[in-house]
Amino acid sequence: MDCGEQYPVDKIIYACEKCGGLLDVQHDTDYLNKTVNKALFDQRLGTFEAPYNSGVWRYKEMIYPDVPNDIVVSRPEGNTNLYRNAKLAAWAGVETLYLKHEGENPTGSFKDRGMTGGVTQARVLGIERVACASTGNTSASLAAYAAWAGLEGIVFFQNKQIALGKLAQAIAYGATGIQVDADFDRNLELVREIADRLGIYVLNSINPFRLEGQKSIMIEVIQQLRWQVPDWIVVPGGNLGNSSAFGKGLHELYDIGLIDRLPRMAIIQADGANPLYRSYKSGFREYEPVHAETVATAIKIGNPVNYKKAVRSLKWTDGVVEEVSDQEIMDAKALIDRQGIGCEPASACTLAGLQKLVRSGIIKPRETVVGILTGHVLKDADAVIDYHSNQLEGIHPQYANKLHQSEATIEALSAILGVPEATPA
Repeated sequence: MDCGEQYPVDKIIYACEKCGGLLDVQHDTDYLNKTVNKALFDQRLGTFEAPYNSGVWRYKEMIYPDVPNDIVVSRPEGNTNLYRNAKLAAWAGVETLYLKHEGENPTGSFKDRGMTGGVTQARVLGIERVACASTGNTSASLAAYAAWAGLEGIVFFQNKQIALGKLAQAIAYGATGIQVDADFDRNLELVREIADRLGIYVLNSINPFRLEGQKSIMIEVIQQLRWQVPDWIVVPGGNLGNSSAFGKGLHELYDIGLIDRLPRMAIIQADGANPLYRSYKSGFREYEPVHAETVATAIKIGNPVNYKKAVRSLKWTDGVVEEVSDQEIMDAKALIDRQGIGCEPASACTLAGLQKLVRSGIIKPRETVVGILTGHVLKDADAVIDYHSNQLEGIHPQYANKLHQSEATIEALSAILGVPEATPA
């Protein structure tokens, strides 16, 4: 993306050999203009035909047009719901809020959209072993898709603060799991080095085929809104793969005329893992990695590999960056959960950040907002229980749902429920 050097799609490469920059999958705009239209994508809705029953491969012409259908590795993924919720909108301060719940994917996170693209490319290349560094969601997705494709999955975890729900998934799906005494950023360096040495294919978001799948979230959002463009897209920011993919997908939709304007993007980071926010405040003149600490383990990343692509997305969409505290994250999560929707902590950055941006006047109350929920509520069950039982250090639960204890008597239960004891007939 920096110098314009081109490489064939069957070359195993994660960074430009000329300048060291990040790689993009570049599509033929003339081909897309001739083949892609709203009617094509609409007629595939609800189909049982693979791979078009996937919410990624429904848009195959924009994802990977040349790959044979029988090579595609799909669960299927996508087709996630878009929820309009008046109570959460009122709390955030806007009239119209939609929440796109990517926790409804097969392994419970948006990573499945990227992994179907990445593992499909591994199959195209004839690769037998795939690997990633992970804070949790990527490992679950890689393990599942590798197993489905008959490949060996390999996962590098840090040796602390991994949500058990995510770790359990990777182990259950049969991946080779290695806990390394290092944080995510160092693990990503290690997995790239070991992959080069042992001929393993890396499936972190530095892999551009991952991001092609993830951009389908934006295409699907626009289609679910009947091809109308919202004013804002609000998304959590960790390794910044989603932010990067969203900007690319929206830019391509605009280039081929499926939308007539670009929504603005807001990327929300935890204040303990906020290198993009700090850079944004300097006008992107400065960038420094940070030591990441946050309850939102899915975005606990101090040196996001997709920083430059995220900046590009922000410039394309006239976007903004905000930060939120762990207190704000967990309180927002409790509100989302209470609506029967549910999400993992990182997802709640969306709602917490939206409220801050409305209060600061950046997002206007009458603007239409789509917020992205990235993971399922059971991805980090410990965080749920610890919040509601006031066991999270430094966080006072504003919306706690107390778990009651009771003796096995009607009198004790009535005392808790506030129901008068029944009078015998």
